Amino acid sequence: MRFSFMRLMILVSLCFMTPCYRCFKQTVEAAAVEPLKVLIVAGGCCHDYATQTKLLKNGIEERINASVEVIYNPDTSTEARFKIYESDGWARDFDVVIHDECSANVSERPYVDRILNAHRNGVPAVNLHCAMHSYRWGNFQEPVADGADNSGWYEMIGIQSSRHGPQSPIDVTYSDHVIANGLSSWETLNEELYNNVRVYDSSNIVASGRQMQMPKKKKNKPVNPDAKPTEAEAVVAWTNEFGPKKTRIFSTSLGHNNDTVGDDRYLNLICRGLLWSTHKLTDSGKPVSGYGK
Repeated sequence: MRFSFMRLMILVSLCFMTPCYRCFKQTVEAAAVEPLKVLIVAGGCCHDYATQTKLLKNGIEERINASVEVIYNPDTSTEARFKIYESDGWARDFDVVIHDECSANVSERPYVDRILNAHRNGVPAVNLHCAMHSYRWGNFQEPVADGADNSGWYEMIGIQSSRHGPQSPIDVTYSDHVIANGLSSWETLNEELYNNVRVYDSSNIVASGRQMQMPKKKKNKPVNPDAKPTEAEAVVAWTNEFGPKKTRIFSTSLGHNNDTVGDDRYLNLICRGLLWSTHKLTDSGKPVSGYGK
């Protein structure tokens, strides 16, 4: 009997020293706090949002203590709109909003202002890929002036972008930023490198991308067999502070293809951005107590 009791005590002690105990401890901590209420708004042109919203929701909920709600519009045009944005208090029930829409030709100022006002008044945002090319009008190919009629969306995001290169791998290199703490450089599969027309002074770089790009094929002209690729570089992940409350905004221009969105390295980056934007990320790049898994 004594032997069995001692063996039991040893096993209990070992459990408290193993990763299983750490997982149990994190589960208990998470149960003691309310999960982050995350809203994903997705839809519009050029992407498989039906699949990508599932990848994002599952990937986020598996990694951090969060409850993700998805609003998806199957409209595949550049004019996709979302009913939730028709209400002034559209974001009041959420801790953070993920903008994953591709609505380049939606330019109605009151509609866009309602979206921006939620973030201006303190609701954090995470912007993915084509969100950078949404809600644009006027001469967006050139840097827009501060306070201009068409500047609001770029001022919230923190970088103005107007186009992208071909689909080919991008080398992602992280900078010295708390979001990147402990993350390793990586290479995507086929992705689009978005250009940087302007990087706002309020933005801080999280990651840069390099891509080898072949010259674009010109209409009615044969491809030059001796053409050499050129290297393009741009910021691909960054943070910003927006409005009088200095609302935290995280953005990444990566995320065109499902292979990228479903990549563990991409999902880890998105979760870091979510935690940072909601003040739930420690200086070591880990979730604060109760928000990890």
